[in-house]
Amino acid sequence: MQAAHSVIVLDFETTGLSPAMGDRAIEIGAVKLCHGEVVDSFQQLMNPGFRVSGFIEGYTGITNRMLANAPSCEHVMAEFAQFIQGAPLVAHNASFDKRFLDAELERIGHHSNQPFACSMLIARRLIQDSPTHKLGDLVRFKQIENDGTFHRALADSQMTAKLWLLMLNELNQRGVTNPSFTFMQKLAKTSKHAVASLLAAHHS
Repeated sequence: MQAAHSVIVLDFETTGLSPAMGDRAIEIGAVKLCHGEVVDSFQQLMNPGFRVSGFIEGYTGITNRMLANAPSCEHVMAEFAQFIQGAPLVAHNASFDKRFLDAELERIGHHSNQPFACSMLIARRLIQDSPTHKLGDLVRFKQIENDGTFHRALADSQMTAKLWLLMLNELNQRGVTNPSFTFMQKLAKTSKHAVASLLAAHHS
C-alpha cells in the first residue's frame, strides 16, 4: 500500500481551461516527496506551438518571448513521464491538472494510470474554517512559508507540497498516523459532516 507521505505534487500552467478546446500546457512544475521530505523537483517551460493571450501572460508572468525558445510540449512531456513514473500524484484542483496531464501524455502516445489525489478537496474537509480553499488563501490562512510567487508551476507545486504535509501532520494530531494514499483519496470524497467518523474509524 502506498503511503501518503511519498508522492509527486504537480502543477500545470496552461493557455486556458480546457484541452478539449485546444488549450495546451505552457509550464510544468513538480516536487517529489519521499517520507515527507522533498528529494527532487522538475520545472520546464514548454512551447505550445502558438502565441498565448495577453491575459495568460499577465496571469502567469509567462510571456511569448519566454516560450519562443522553450522546448516543445512533446519533448517536455516525454521527460516528465519518466519523472513521475510509478508515483501517486497530487495537485490542487486535481481535476484540472489531470485533464492536461492526460491530454499532453496522450499526444506522445503515453498513458498514466497513476492514482491522483486533490489537495483542495482534502483541505475542504480538514481546514473547514479557511475563508476559501484556493491555494493562495490556504497558504495565507495557514501561514505556510512562501516567496510570494503564485501562478508559476514550480512555486505552486512547492506550496501545495507544504500544504499536503501540513494536512498529513493535522491527521497525525487527530490520531491518523501514516495514512495511505488511498485513505487520502477517500477523505477527499467524504462529506464534511462524515469526516470525524472517518478519522475515528482510522485511529491507529
